[in-house]
Amino acid sequence: MHRVYAGPDSLLSGWLASILEAAGIACQQRNQFLSGALGELPVNECWPELWVVNGDDLDHARQLIAEALGSHSPPPPDWQCTACGELIEGVFAQCWRCATAEPP
Repeated sequence: MHRVYAGPDSLLSGWLASILEAAGIACQQRNQFLSGALGELPVNECWPELWVVNGDDLDHARQLIAEALGSHSPPPPDWQCTACGELIEGVFAQCWRCATAEPP
């Protein structure tokens, strides 16, 4: 058994486990319910972990996890509308006030 992921978010650990299982990689989740021990044990020792059962799958599992985690890019920066001056969140391609498109 080889640990391929440890982090504070149990939902993320479960999502990564589903990605590995969909690829045919047998894995186990550990420490899912260990958060109750926080304070008695170091925080990072209580994090959910994801372990790959077969060592032959280790490189493929690490690659899949890296691809999955890398797909979460930060949102684009906010921009200011050139027509009305409104500050627009970066996820929008046009101004909500005057419908002017985001400048290139």
